[in-house]
Amino acid sequence: MKKLMNKWQLESPRQVLIILFVFSITGSSSIAVGRPFLKWIGINNEIMSPWLYYPVFVITSFVCYQLLLVTYGWLFGQFAFFWTMEKKMLRRFGLKI
Repeated sequence: MKKLMNKWQLESPRQVLIILFVFSITGSSSIAVGRPFLKWIGINNEIMSPWLYYPVFVITSFVCYQLLLVTYGWLFGQFAFFWTMEKKMLRRFGLKI
């Protein structure tokens, strides 16, 4: 717990638990939102080749993950942490915010 507090420059173990919780629900939620979104716009693996469907699904889930991470961070009072984390992640992909 102390290692994460130092690494992420947090003030309390409670913040670490909140952040870990947000990371855990964001991963599941991004899949739960991404798949129905693709079905809603008419993309599914029954009408599309798996070679095309799964890359589209991964990209959609990634975008959902990014949006949900900041949203959940805000809901749980850790927006500043997750906004900083988000900017670092996007910079690694070559996007500047």
